[in-house]
Amino acid sequence: MKTKFADISQVAALIPDGATVGLIGGGGGLVEASLLHASVEKRFLDEGHPRDLTVVHALGIGDRGERGLNRFAHPGMAKRVIGGHWVWSPRMQEMARSGQIEAYVMPSGVTMQLMREIAAKRPGLITHVGLGTFVDPRLDGGKMNSVTTEDLVERIEIDGKTFLRYLPYPIDVALLKGSIADEDGNISLDQEPANVDIYAMAAAARSSGGTVIFQVRERVPRNTLGARSVRIPSALVDVIVVDPDQRQGYDLVYDPAISGERRADEPPPPAPTFSVRQIIARRAHEELRDGAVINYGFGIPDEVASIVASRGEQDRYYQTIEHGTYGGTLLTGTLFGYARNPSCMIDSPAQFDFYSGGGLDIAFLGFGEVDAAGNVNVSKLGGLTVGPGGFVDIAQNARKVVFCGTFDAKGAKITSGDGRLQIERQGEVRKLVNLVEQITFSGAQALSQEQAILYVTERCVFELCPDGLHLIEIAPGVDIERDVIENMGFSPIMSESPRLMKSDYFLDHARTDAHA
Repeated sequence: MKTKFADISQVAALIPDGATVGLIGGGGGLVEASLLHASVEKRFLDEGHPRDLTVVHALGIGDRGERGLNRFAHPGMAKRVIGGHWVWSPRMQEMARSGQIEAYVMPSGVTMQLMREIAAKRPGLITHVGLGTFVDPRLDGGKMNSVTTEDLVERIEIDGKTFLRYLPYPIDVALLKGSIADEDGNISLDQEPANVDIYAMAAAARSSGGTVIFQVRERVPRNTLGARSVRIPSALVDVIVVDPDQRQGYDLVYDPAISGERRADEPPPPAPTFSVRQIIARRAHEELRDGAVINYGFGIPDEVASIVASRGEQDRYYQTIEHGTYGGTLLTGTLFGYARNPSCMIDSPAQFDFYSGGGLDIAFLGFGEVDAAGNVNVSKLGGLTVGPGGFVDIAQNARKVVFCGTFDAKGAKITSGDGRLQIERQGEVRKLVNLVEQITFSGAQALSQEQAILYVTERCVFELCPDGLHLIEIAPGVDIERDVIENMGFSPIMSESPRLMKSDYFLDHARTDAHA
């Protein structure tokens, strides 16, 4: 069998101008083919090729600086981007805002599942996910600027029910990362923090007649890898580059407890530091129940995961993340998507199958804007393409969704720690608005599906009801009129006096101990 191994200097020339390139990653360098990305960027900067690329990625990729999607954010290099999450590449966000590229945002789960449909040469992905949101063609169709005109999704009727059909397109080149390759080209992911959609992307490129390129840390002899360790068979792989310096992530060299190869002893982490974010997380944590299947989104929902870990409660719930991971201690911040001592790792498209079928009991998600109809925007803020990642797939399908976010943004001055909350200065940016800039979560769709929806802030809690958004709880020390209603773009419904949030949420226990 002809060798599949090549030098990194040969790889970039395999990508023709105008190609559709599939990327994999999850923020923080998770399963990111960093060496391959850098080689493609170098060739473009040196030679001006490859250019006019269509770049496809389901999750966020990059470091807000130079790596990941940022490698492709050069004028002329990318013509079109179909991305699920954009915040790790400010340069690409600006190119979308200024109309230098055609910019689409599609839900991460949808993009991953679509790769399977492309691999099987089926007529696209048919799903309810996205109905009533910005990807619905009755709204924006996932288009993020005026130069983006081609329709990539359509509404269809089957048996009297409405669905969205996400249209297929060929993948010409897939740039992927594995752990170990044997001489035949079989790929193991054993040392990676997640499987995500690596197999689906490889299969989509193979079915499209494209080129599948892997980077791995190690090359081993034929018949060394056990069949259960091979996640991508040689039949799907064209080219392999060995990078002996490959890491698990930007800030992680190698930890077998994160790849799930071994368990590591770890004491419960210390209680999270008291903050406004912690106040929100403490209230959100109250919605948990034993045995619940749960998902945490990026941002303030991380803090809920931190509370669970610090209290040693991981075994009380089935913790999941869309990367395909179950259990363990979920890492936060730039390491969102990683888990230490996970109990199970499956492929992300299969995880999203479970989510889409209603497998989640509770989801904790962030919000950028909320309006009077209960709609939530996290995908486009101030004209900037943000992208929801797996937000749409998760929020539309969980039985209960707890949105977690600060009441306003930019410049608010708040004091707390003694069991009360005092607003000394309001934030400059309202987040409770009359109409959201873009609908990432549809309140009407949630009501039609009989989901339970809460919106938790540090000042108050809202609940979505058939007649609108109800104000149901208020923080001790907060004046409803001055601190809440006067700083909203609409009037919430109060069928009865809101109850007080528990004073425990607003206690800085370190401060209390110091003054005891």
